[in-house]
Amino acid sequence: MQHRSFRRSALALALGLALGSAAHAANHREAPITALDHKADIADFFAFRSYADPTKVTLILDVDPLLEPSNGPTLFPFDPELLYAIRIDNNHDGIEDVVFEFRFTTEIRTPDLLKGAFTVAIGVGTGIDAPSNSPPPVAPGTRVVPPAITALDGPGSEGLTLRQRYTVTMVKSGVRTVLGSGLFAVPSNAGPRTMPNYDRPGGLYEQGIRDLGGGVKVFAGTVDDPFWIDLGGTFDTLNFRTAVGGGVLTPTQDADDTQNFAADDVAGFNVNAIAIEVPIALLTRDGQVHAATDPLATIGTWGTTSRPKVKTYSSVPGAKPLLSSNFTQIQRMGNALFNELIIGLGSKDRFSMDQPKNDAQFAAFALDPLLARVLNAATAGEVSIPTPPRTDLLPLVQYLPPIAASGTPTGPVADLLRLNTGVPPTLPGTSGFSRLGLLDGDAAGYPNGRRPQDDVTDISARAVVGVFNPAFNVFPNNRIGDGVNVNDKPYPSTFPYLAPALSGRDSRHLDPGEPGCTAGFGAACPP
Repeated sequence: MQHRSFRRSALALALGLALGSAAHAANHREAPITALDHKADIADFFAFRSYADPTKVTLILDVDPLLEPSNGPTLFPFDPELLYAIRIDNNHDGIEDVVFEFRFTTEIRTPDLLKGAFTVAIGVGTGIDAPSNSPPPVAPGTRVVPPAITALDGPGSEGLTLRQRYTVTMVKSGVRTVLGSGLFAVPSNAGPRTMPNYDRPGGLYEQGIRDLGGGVKVFAGTVDDPFWIDLGGTFDTLNFRTAVGGGVLTPTQDADDTQNFAADDVAGFNVNAIAIEVPIALLTRDGQVHAATDPLATIGTWGTTSRPKVKTYSSVPGAKPLLSSNFTQIQRMGNALFNELIIGLGSKDRFSMDQPKNDAQFAAFALDPLLARVLNAATAGEVSIPTPPRTDLLPLVQYLPPIAASGTPTGPVADLLRLNTGVPPTLPGTSGFSRLGLLDGDAAGYPNGRRPQDDVTDISARAVVGVFNPAFNVFPNNRIGDGVNVNDKPYPSTFPYLAPALSGRDSRHLDPGEPGCTAGFGAACPP
């Protein structure tokens, strides 16, 4: 029983330091620059073989995290000034070879009926007319409230007073190709009165999924935030739940992908998401599909947000500012741990704004991560760590096994989310699937790409203490976790693989003591 007292004392403190950093493994306000620029903040980045069609890859860029569903009246549209991009390196040099760019425009719709509209979405049933005692100048019988919003365009869309469209452009071999334009972004879910069909078959969420031809599908809109973690325990001076050993899971808890043993503090929040599904052959260097053992099978992926370099405000009231056509990068994200868990605070902004090909300047952070030494010291050596240089972390920043095939050019040190497109997907709910991905023998999981179901918090915390090295894949290193193992809403099994946005009217955040840690199903949250 010696390890039980150890769990509740030194390790609980040290784990909090690890998970405190990993808490931002999904980039929720992880750098000073994006803490002040929420719209440009990348919350999560995913790249994985599609479950419904394994000949394709799904890439997802989540931005503007921790959106409160009920926080109207504008309900968090995309920023039309930002250039959102998903980038792919397919020749192992850390430089993009294929880019998918997304730009948004905002339309304020004010027909006579809605000139005084106070919110971006308004509608009830089949509409409401002015009653018999309506004072002038609005005559009785005049339509006052439009019908409920059931469509993104045409009949049923009248109540969308703010609507966004977007354009998708592919840049490949220097050639810019518009894949789709005038596409509608799915707004946030105002609630069941205003948007009664939001997440029903054929409703607003499904209307946002567009087939662009050539095997390409896209989606943009507000969705349930797919990240999950016990943030409250982390920031109460590392006060993790006793039910999860203060941060060391039991074997049963660690193996359970279906329920939470602590509170998911991201539950109840939304995020803005951009998703694109494309054929694998569109991403590889030679336009072919390759076996996992072929060096050409592995690609590097990352997402970026960029702003115009110059913005000039007009002295004319209401006039739009002038924006330059040149952009400067604000944020990037590849792996779910590198900037958050490895890069020092003083370098985070520089890292965010630089290019992956230049990451050798940050290599010292990965070869001897301070966080690992803090864990080792705070636990009086109970958590042992590998001797620097930390070559066990190199597969995260170079094209190396167990992600890339042997013989793949390693390329420069670069924070890319590497995906071996030759590894078939493991379907969630099957015996081979694990939230711990590669750590638990699921070859299709993080850090071989990243799926929404991958528990990057636990994986990241364990990686920094060396579990990718078999000699350090031992207790307690390989049991570190916060006890939050699953999202608050189930993920769809088809594109875009993200749950629809939570209702603004009916949203809630489940905390310890409330029944159900996962939107009403699963065990109760522990105290």
